[in-house]
Amino acid sequence: MMQKISARVKIENGKFTVNGTELWINGANTPWQTWNDFAGKMDEEFWDHEFARLTGDHINCTRIWINCNGEDIVQLNSNGEIISINKGHWEDLDKLFALAKKYRLYLMPTLLSFDHFKEPKQSGEHWQALLSNKAAADAYAEEYVKEFCKRYKDNEYIFSIDIMNEPDWVYENEECGKISWDKLSYFFGKCAAVIHENSDILVTVGMGIVKYNSDQYEGNKISDDYLTRLTGNEKSYIDFYSTHYYNWQKEWFGFPCDKSPAEFGLDGTKPCVIGETHNDDEQECGMSLTEKYKSVYENGWNGIMVWMQTVNEDYVWYRYDLTQPAVNAMNEYISDKIYP
Repeated sequence: MMQKISARVKIENGKFTVNGTELWINGANTPWQTWNDFAGKMDEEFWDHEFARLTGDHINCTRIWINCNGEDIVQLNSNGEIISINKGHWEDLDKLFALAKKYRLYLMPTLLSFDHFKEPKQSGEHWQALLSNKAAADAYAEEYVKEFCKRYKDNEYIFSIDIMNEPDWVYENEECGKISWDKLSYFFGKCAAVIHENSDILVTVGMGIVKYNSDQYEGNKISDDYLTRLTGNEKSYIDFYSTHYYNWQKEWFGFPCDKSPAEFGLDGTKPCVIGETHNDDEQECGMSLTEKYKSVYENGWNGIMVWMQTVNEDYVWYRYDLTQPAVNAMNEYISDKIYP
């Protein structure tokens, strides 16, 4: 009997694999077009064009925020309990994930961001209440995350689910509520367990700094031990690390692109991706983006996803033309791992 060919990404021996062959994430971030795109107003033509452009340059995975700050998608009351989920949200995601299959482009949908907890003020306070109310956190996982898995568990081009973008700022910043790690990490553990119980999709959390992702610093707030201890559920674990890096961090935590994940401070037990970083910092870091991609690969990282906010030309740091030669060079270098 002929073995079924699957596009599902799995983890074997510390690497991403597809049908037993290593996959290296030659990636990018295209987080939104206009902010909260997927609230019943998705521009399908834009995303079709964007996916064609990415795959044309051998980008095999992109990270998209499917809910930027909570407005108009998942609405909460003052206790953090779900009032409603926008029907148009699911309709837009149906289209988005269909485009992923069309272009054979892996997606990392990001469910939440620290932005939920700060803006606008009333909505932010509701999201802060969700984290402080264990029953509400459980309900979010059971009502929203489980529904996401139920709808999209068979789409093999959903590479992974990123539960939250940069929760570090929810912990550190007054405007985000300064929520304690035990509450944040309980929420991550609960969501991760629901995802593992209802799908084969991989799970991560896009930590903003290695400081909270490493026992070399403040402790790994998404370690297996910490998450399972908080939830009591053995399925409360993250499948891989996707720590973010920007140059303001260098003086405290070092530069990740010229060292291994373990040398940078990660525990070495799971695949590691640089989930967000500059694509225009050649002068600051001393290597071109092409050199950065190659160095990350040679030092044992499982991928890199540069930040590429698709907005207008006023954002001078948004330089897709810088990304193109790097991702194309990686395809020439390791095409068998970009398209296994």
